[in-house]
Amino acid sequence: MNRINESIEDNPIIAAIRNIEMLDAALDSSANVIFLLCGSILNIDEQIRRIKVKGKLVCVHIEFVEGLGRDSAAIEYLKKIGVDGIITTKPNLIKDIKSHEMIAIQRLFMLDSRSLEMGIKSVLDEKPYAVEIMPGVASKVIKRMKKKINIPIIAGGLINDKEDIIDALSCGASAVSTSNPLLWNE
Repeated sequence: MNRINESIEDNPIIAAIRNIEMLDAALDSSANVIFLLCGSILNIDEQIRRIKVKGKLVCVHIEFVEGLGRDSAAIEYLKKIGVDGIITTKPNLIKDIKSHEMIAIQRLFMLDSRSLEMGIKSVLDEKPYAVEIMPGVASKVIKRMKKKINIPIIAGGLINDKEDIIDALSCGASAVSTSNPLLWNE
């Protein structure tokens, strides 16, 4: 795991590839790590080969590879073709990924306080190498949405204090919903 530590310390920007057309730009970038969030069983080995030729680390989101199962055989196949790590939303795969001496990255969607609690529990139970939190920056999402749509935006989920409320509103949200009763009178 030292190589990924060194890679992200050297450059903390990870190139996330949502379609194969983005791969050339990622290969030419200064990113040391590539998250492959696309592909199929028919072309993934060629994409991995291209990434490895450039000396970059590659982590594949196992659920996004068409035709590939979500089981031990799939993990073993990905290791065999040179994948360094696997990204998954399935906590039950983490142990298997680690048993193949691969980097296990658990992707969590932070939708509300409950998903935060469950995500923390899952990470503590499964102990992945890293966790990818989605959304990464809600304030930017609010700003982008505000530019694209002409209806009120209500910011909800993970609103825990007055600062969260001020941040959401200053980014363009019309309102903020929270399950924290201490904030209902702010």
